[in-house]
Amino acid sequence: MHQRLRPLRHRLHYRVFSLLLDLDEIDSLTERLWIFSRNRFNLFSFHDRDYGGGTAEPLRDQIELHLHAAGVTPDGGAIRLLTMPRMLGYAFNPISVYFCHHRDGALAAIVYEVNNTFRQRHSYVIPVTDATARTIRQECAKQLYVSPFFDMDMTYAFRVIPPGRRVGISVTGRDAKGPTIVTSLFGRRAPLTDRTLALTFVTYPLLTLKVIAGIHWEALLLWRKGLPLNSRPNPPDKAATVGRPADVKDAKDVRPHVV
Repeated sequence: MHQRLRPLRHRLHYRVFSLLLDLDEIDSLTERLWIFSRNRFNLFSFHDRDYGGGTAEPLRDQIELHLHAAGVTPDGGAIRLLTMPRMLGYAFNPISVYFCHHRDGALAAIVYEVNNTFRQRHSYVIPVTDATARTIRQECAKQLYVSPFFDMDMTYAFRVIPPGRRVGISVTGRDAKGPTIVTSLFGRRAPLTDRTLALTFVTYPLLTLKVIAGIHWEALLLWRKGLPLNSRPNPPDKAATVGRPADVKDAKDVRPHVV
């Protein structure tokens, strides 16, 4: 669900799917699945350059570097990525989410990796202070230009139900006047098998192409409604910004730490 609240209301709701991938198990998945591959064409595929810095550096190493900058010491625990894979060689993920765990299974941090349609990418890295909470609440100042209909002086409020039988992610963008946009994703878990992927391919044909087409179509509708455009600033100098738990005292006065 995607709903703009000001200066005019605009809402859309649609079905999508994502894969929950343990970064250490992707290669083993490609060995047991016929229609899923890593870094090569298939019905479904995962390409490392679609994430992080888009370099040859292992993705786990990149994420762990962000964790160190956020004051979280990784100990080899699982890092699980919730993302849409490439379908027939194409994908665009407005947001991908890394759930970073300690070796004992406790959730240590969440990394929100945001892409815009200008081939720019930025991550928001936020430690988890209460791994037992059913809903994780976090905040971070906006750093990456995403939509021409919003300015940069905004804060994101994240509300997350970590993956289990279900997963939930809600992001509220707000400015000095209050909330301006609310987005959410809720899903239920299914086993990652060739059969499930084949059914998904039929149920969501060309979904990843529809995502990017839908973004531009909705932007056209908003423009036709007379919504003013904001100019695009330079992208952030660094790859990630460290956020904070939402319950930090005087959180509005805490400046983001860019790493």
